[in-house]
Amino acid sequence: MRIAVVGAGIAGLSTAWSLNKRGHDVTLFEQAPQIPNPYAASGDQHRIIRRAYAGADGYARTISEAFEAWEELWADLGTSHYAPCGTLGVSQTPDDEGDAYLQGFDRVGSPYELYEPAEASRRYPFLDAAAIRYAYINREGGALFPARIAAGLVRLLRERGVAIREGVEVAAIDPEAGRLTLADGEQASFDRVVVSAGAWVLKLLPDLAQTLTTYRTAVVYLDPPEDLKAAWQAAPVIVDVGGTIDGYVLPPVDGTGLKFGAGIHKRPRQPAEEREPRLGEGEMLRDYFSPPFARIAEYRVDRVVTCAYTFTTDRKFLSRQIGRVTAVSACSGHGYKFGASVGRRVAAAVESGDQAGLLRWLRAE
Repeated sequence: MRIAVVGAGIAGLSTAWSLNKRGHDVTLFEQAPQIPNPYAASGDQHRIIRRAYAGADGYARTISEAFEAWEELWADLGTSHYAPCGTLGVSQTPDDEGDAYLQGFDRVGSPYELYEPAEASRRYPFLDAAAIRYAYINREGGALFPARIAAGLVRLLRERGVAIREGVEVAAIDPEAGRLTLADGEQASFDRVVVSAGAWVLKLLPDLAQTLTTYRTAVVYLDPPEDLKAAWQAAPVIVDVGGTIDGYVLPPVDGTGLKFGAGIHKRPRQPAEEREPRLGEGEMLRDYFSPPFARIAEYRVDRVVTCAYTFTTDRKFLSRQIGRVTAVSACSGHGYKFGASVGRRVAAAVESGDQAGLLRWLRAE
């Protein structure tokens, strides 16, 4: 089949990869002049992949398939873009988010090591022992490197004959005809169309606004105090810092920076709205993390990066069949780690027509 994929984030790139391996004629459209789009959810230096999933046990189990899919991709790329540095969680108060992640490990039988506050601070000197109840580490998981993955996939897809049209905006889609109209007026028709346009999906398929909301968020890269740099460079990713901020941290692994992000920082916005960092935004993001980190004011803000996501109300993935179009939203704040497996599943559903099965898998049911 002749298949168009609209959007070259990780879901679009992986879908194109899998469709091409299945023998289809694939054209990939990306509105940004470069892949990944720096304003999209699939950009930035590193992202977490983890078994930890608090109350979402379905996704905790589905991550096994995600790891297997990434291994298939590494084999095709000839190199791995993954640092298995492990995942750390922290609890500050009873029943906080750090507690929920630990309970999730117990339910799915995932092993971890539990540390009392003094031992946690000894192992990870950036933690304030007086501010935490406990910490725990699971050795499974670590950091994926999106920019490197995107560059490798673009190279591989081109080598395998996929037409990649960067800097080409799809202005409209006729789902029944499988026809795309580009911003310059050009039209092209396909047997099937996959729309994986992330935060821009509502521009092309506005009916999904009943299910999806677009948010703007930001992360901050920090330069820690000199005496803590070695500890951070040897640290695992932190899946949750406890408390109420929905905070996570990626350490400066394999040449990346120290990145802090907090779920409470997201705001409903249009994809292109408020994309420049606000004055003092980096310090605001940094200061969310005291507690549990000691001496937070000594961390210097290096830069702030904004991005846009789509979220469903229940924070699960979405797919929708509309005529010849398969729309996929695998953002909801945790989509990247499933990227390679999402691509494989979407490609299989486009080929088989089993959209119900795809949705069940995407929702980890």
